[in-house]
Amino acid sequence: MTILGAVLTGGRSSRFGSNKAQALLGERSLAAHARALIAPHCADVVMIGGEGGVPDLPEPGLGPLGGIAGALDYAAEHGFRCVLTIGCDMPRLPDGLIEALLHREPSYCADAPVLGLWPAALGAHLLAHLGLNGDRSVRGWARSVGAIPVPSPVPLANINTPADLETL
Repeated sequence: MTILGAVLTGGRSSRFGSNKAQALLGERSLAAHARALIAPHCADVVMIGGEGGVPDLPEPGLGPLGGIAGALDYAAEHGFRCVLTIGCDMPRLPDGLIEALLHREPSYCADAPVLGLWPAALGAHLLAHLGLNGDRSVRGWARSVGAIPVPSPVPLANINTPADLETL
């Protein structure tokens, strides 16, 4: 299976106060940490949203679903079968969680639905969902396509504020 990795970097970072994708944890940005987590499982990894990234679809400002839609479109155009998505604010994951997602398609982390494995063929469905439906919940869309929720064995680190980053 040819998998595209997609790090979602296009959020507003309103609670963080600055671009959290570029915030440093150690000597690497949060986006670089997220990329490193998924890269071993993917043929290629792209940044979605944010400056210089693959654009959200159908437009910026739609939250994670816009980023996932952009990733699915990019994957379909470039011959990838699936997309493994992760938020830039997820610098650490428990062992085995990505592997559990890779055994189910479509699937998502029940504790952080932006972490998911999505067939590229779902792109048109997601664009229609965004165009017809006011619901921008990743979990809601995932349910509508029959995605399987995979629980994390431990609580996930998610960086929303500078204090979260400092704690980590």
